[in-house]
Amino acid sequence: MAKKAKGLTARQVDTLKNPGDHADGNGLYLRVTASGMKTWLFRYQVDRRRHAMGLGPIRLKSLSKAREEARELAIKISNGIDPIQERKTTYRKSSITFAEAAARYIQAMQPGWKNAKHTQQWHNTIDKYCTPIGELSVDKIDTYLVLKCLEPIWAVIPETASRVRGRIEKILDWSRVNGYREGENPARWSGHLDQSLPRKTKIRTVKGHASMPYKELPLFWPVLNSTEGLGARALEFTILTACRTSEVLNAKWQEIDEPSQIWTIPAGRMKAGREHRVPLSNAAMSLLSVLQNQQRSDLIFPGRKREQSLSNMTMLKVLQRLNYPYTPHGFRSTFRTWISEKTNHVHEVAEAALAHTIGDKVVAAYQRGDLFEKRRHLMVDWADFVSNTGR
Repeated sequence: MAKKAKGLTARQVDTLKNPGDHADGNGLYLRVTASGMKTWLFRYQVDRRRHAMGLGPIRLKSLSKAREEARELAIKISNGIDPIQERKTTYRKSSITFAEAAARYIQAMQPGWKNAKHTQQWHNTIDKYCTPIGELSVDKIDTYLVLKCLEPIWAVIPETASRVRGRIEKILDWSRVNGYREGENPARWSGHLDQSLPRKTKIRTVKGHASMPYKELPLFWPVLNSTEGLGARALEFTILTACRTSEVLNAKWQEIDEPSQIWTIPAGRMKAGREHRVPLSNAAMSLLSVLQNQQRSDLIFPGRKREQSLSNMTMLKVLQRLNYPYTPHGFRSTFRTWISEKTNHVHEVAEAALAHTIGDKVVAAYQRGDLFEKRRHLMVDWADFVSNTGR
């Protein structure tokens, strides 16, 4: 008589590291790969033939859930049903779109992500860059369709494009594990897409975002002022506040305190995960006043749909149309270089204005304030310089 498996514990599932298949009983096994990946496996026999059926990774299914599923499968087998054949038949009849798979993947992974901003970034990249496959069934997505998403942005914004590729790969992996598609992942990089796309580090030399020399900015400013469109206004506001483009594009009117001339960015939208107060110069307030007269959304810079912000590419396209070889994010470097070379504002104030995290934990422990009043003076000086009204 075969010896019955003792059964696994939840702690063992978390801590087991030895590669191999670890029996729990009733056909259920925990498979640990050499790389440390852990998945559930159900082994059974039909018509004297042995089969192994994947039940998904442990991050998506607890030990108790895996046991429950194994019991249900054992009942089906006793009734003469081959679960693998049943799964193939079922999933040939029903599938889900890539957009639906993305939403379900994000929902499953969200509890393990550090903040709401990361979740929103996933939604944003899928909505903006995966439109060619969004409404397609996941089992219809092939390499050609994945490249259709990536090729338009691969050489323009390689860092973002690489991130999009990785997210498509994860969503399609989730779809395969959950039975919605079969076969190789068409978004896989090694030995696959790396034969069709150059490595992102080869597209550009590794460097920061292309930034405008600060001496050029006062000459550029009137050109930008005379350029029509909400994208140009968003770029002006980005320059005047020295904020990140994502912070500007998702800014809302209720975040602006007009009497105090303060823009408060919620912690969920900040890279460091902390609320950030931005002192607004008179030039920034004048720009907002003009935009407020045209208000049609809670967003200061709405896209074509009122509930969605402008695309991240909009400001870059403004610069491209004006034949300036720089990036919107690069103006933060312009701002920082100007402070160092042309002003007496101290390092801590400059870093606080850029919402950079203090690297030295001892300094951070003592510096609890946000140097707001000193930053207000800095932003006034910056606005004067940009508009060529300062000395």
